[in-house]
Amino acid sequence: MTELPKATMGKLLKEAGATRVSDDAKIELAKVLEEIGEEVGRQSIPFAKHAGRKTIKARDIKLVIGKDE
Repeated sequence: MTELPKATMGKLLKEAGATRVSDDAKIELAKVLEEIGEEVGRQSIPFAKHAGRKTIKARDIKLVIGKDE
């Protein structure tokens, strides 16, 4: 089971334009988002370390995903 709530996944998919969303789709989206989140977290650690920090900040995540501040 995932940690992200199914209701939130349903809301995201509906905001994306879906009319109806199955529970399986909600669970699968949660799994995918958790995997992506973990990978972004792993990739942001070197940015924080390079800046002399142990704390990951929003700017580290933005650097990983290629989004300017």
